[in-house]
Amino acid sequence: MSATLEHWLARQSAAHPRSIDLGLERVAAVARRLGLERPESLVITVAGTNGKGSTAAHVEALLRAAGASCGLFTSPHFIRYNERIRIDGREVDDAALIGAFERIEAARGEYTLTFFEYNTLAALGLFAERGVRFAVLEVGLGGRLDATNLVDADVAVLCSVGLDHREWLGETLEQIGAEKAGIFRPGRPAVLGTADLPSSVYAGIERLGARAVVAERDFTWHIGAQGRWRYQGARLRLADLPPSRLEGLIQYRNAATALAALEALAGGAVAGRAEDVLAALDARTVAAALGQVRLAGRFQVVPGTPEWILDIAHNLPAAEVLCAQLRRRPCAGRTLAVVGILGDKDAPAIGAALAPAVDEWFLCALPGPRGGSAEALAARLAEVARAPVLAASVIEACEAARRAARAQDRVLVCGSVFTVGPALEWLGVYSRV
Repeated sequence: MSATLEHWLARQSAAHPRSIDLGLERVAAVARRLGLERPESLVITVAGTNGKGSTAAHVEALLRAAGASCGLFTSPHFIRYNERIRIDGREVDDAALIGAFERIEAARGEYTLTFFEYNTLAALGLFAERGVRFAVLEVGLGGRLDATNLVDADVAVLCSVGLDHREWLGETLEQIGAEKAGIFRPGRPAVLGTADLPSSVYAGIERLGARAVVAERDFTWHIGAQGRWRYQGARLRLADLPPSRLEGLIQYRNAATALAALEALAGGAVAGRAEDVLAALDARTVAAALGQVRLAGRFQVVPGTPEWILDIAHNLPAAEVLCAQLRRRPCAGRTLAVVGILGDKDAPAIGAALAPAVDEWFLCALPGPRGGSAEALAARLAEVARAPVLAASVIEACEAARRAARAQDRVLVCGSVFTVGPALEWLGVYSRV
């Protein structure tokens, strides 16, 4: 009997001595054996400390609304591994993943691969097998040495640079920026979702001879009444657009960055292969895309009494954005926060950023080697989370928050994908995304 997907994933988790082992030598060697190092698809690679998942999802929605076939690779997943690979908007099934893993296993020979490297090769293999025109790749960690960087991006997008994953990327914004700038390629567009980036990013663009496309310089957006907005880029002029289906002010920037990426693709070295997509992006098509974009756990609002809001917010910049979004969204009652943060994250900084918007804290344990107990998290958040409720799991914390909440209150769930995922499943709303 052939192995199930769960067996494959368990095997991959233990296949390499380190769960994270940045570097392209092993994964690129296996990619060459599989014939995946030069995809037929046009490749859009998206990096950033925050915003990359939302921007990649907007790119996918725009391509689909324009009638183009596309594959989307993101990570991590909330509930099902299959979430990581979508083709034309549909998650790939277990059989397709198992087939991809079997081909990788037959080709890898003497090389061992990390869990994420298997994942990347499976995505590239399935995109090639299905013949998608566009492959949208969300970088897993950093950029320069991330497995997604084994293929050359026709357009590379960098959404933001913040202090996160310092043990792998460096202690300073300049070091982290240099790592993320490693996705850029000579002569190809480098789309920056903000101009406020470390000088190392601009130095990387200049050194490589990439073509910078910078937010609020080369493309702009303006938000008007009732959330309607307009976009102006190199060639597109779009007015009276609806807000994105993804909540939050930051999504205007992410949607604009996605539009700029497709403009840059059509205007770059592969212009003849993408011109039809740009021509299809009129106001009606873009409006349809904005209404169809899907991504769980990014200021995801679940209406009710009380209202629930779920946001990963697993680092300081994301927590700052979340706090600002909460303060812009009126609440007649209290904000009860269910928070779980991994042990290798800067919990004190995240807690301090959230504190102005939180009235009561419900701290939960997270499983696995990077997790930890609620008591340990309480010690890390002692400066801001006074008299917190402690729970042995996310579900216990959610149940405690629901019991404590009154109709006019809201419950926030945040701190990690490993916090938001179980909460989405417990609330029964993941399938609605």
